[in-house]
Parts: sequence; structure tokens; C-alpha cells
Amino acid sequence: MGKIRTPFFRIVVTDSRKARNVLSIEEIGRYVPGQEPSIMEVNSARAQYWLGVGAQPTAAVEAIFKVTGDWQKFKGLPGTEGTLKFATPKPAKSIAYEAAVKQAMDEPKEGATTMKKKAQEKLAAKANPAPVVEEVVVAEPAATDVVAEVPAEVATTEDVVEAPVAEATTEAAAE
Repeated sequence: MGKIRTPFFRIVVTDSRKARNVLSIEEIGRYVPGQEPSIMEVNSARAQYWLGVGAQPTAAVEAIFKVTGDWQKFKGLPGTEGTLKFATPKPAKSIAYEAAVKQAMDEPKEGATTMKKKAQEKLAAKANPAPVVEEVVVAEPAATDVVAEVPAEVATTEDVVEAPVAEATTEAAAE
């Protein structure tokens, strides 16, 4: 049973003289191989009863009975506890939620967290503007220095003509 790439199997008791897919006598367990570790659930009392009255398990079911310890119990062999591995139980979601809430409450708040608080902070910043610091304007180098920095091969007549214009605009901006 199951679906593509997620199978699961029922362990059933059925009459060997009937077709494979007919109604089974009793379902005594299930096997889910897609999990890690695989899930093997067997009703041990019912398995022991059916083995005791002569039921013959298939090879696959016999292997499952050996892992759960039911086969050893039926045959009287040592190792009746089986070798079945159990998955570690997952904590309840409510416990994880409560831990997350507690952690969020313990953390210090770093500024605004909601849009309303951010908007209030912006309004407060506009109402109380920070003091204005006067800026000091540093004089730019003279145009003659700029022309002197350009290598002789690169300097053209256009550079020399544009230099006084740049000097005039910087003087106007400074005034």
C-alpha cells in the first residue's frame, strides 16, 4: 500500500487457499520502510496466537518477526527482546512554541519592530532635528595645478582651454 516512493505494508493473516488481494482474516501489524529507523508495529499477542495455531509467515514477515523478537519468543530462542530500533520522540509543538516565546521575551529590544513604532520614531526625529554642524569647504586645487598634473603626451589644447572655465565655476561656487 502507500504511494510512489512512500510505501507501507500491512501484516495480515489470510487463508493461503484464497487470492492474494481478497479480504484478510486479521491485520496484526504494519511496516513502514521509508522512515529512519523503519517503523515496525506488530501486535505480539495476536502474532503469537496465529503462529501457535499453525500460521506460516512469509519470508518477509518472518524477518520482521525476528527484528521485533516475536519469532524468537515463538521458537523459544534467546533474544526475545529483538533488535528493533526506536526513533527518538519529538518534543511537543506546544513546548517548542513556549520556549520560543520565552526566548523572544528575554531578548533585549533593539529599536522598533513594528511599522507604527518606526513611523513614530521618524516623526520624533523630524520634530527634534539634530543640531546642524557647519561644513568647512576645502579649496580645490587651481586649474594650473590640474594642467600640470596631466602628462605632456596627454595634454591637448582642449584641456588647457577648459581649465580656466573650471576655475571660474569653482570660484563662483565658493563665493
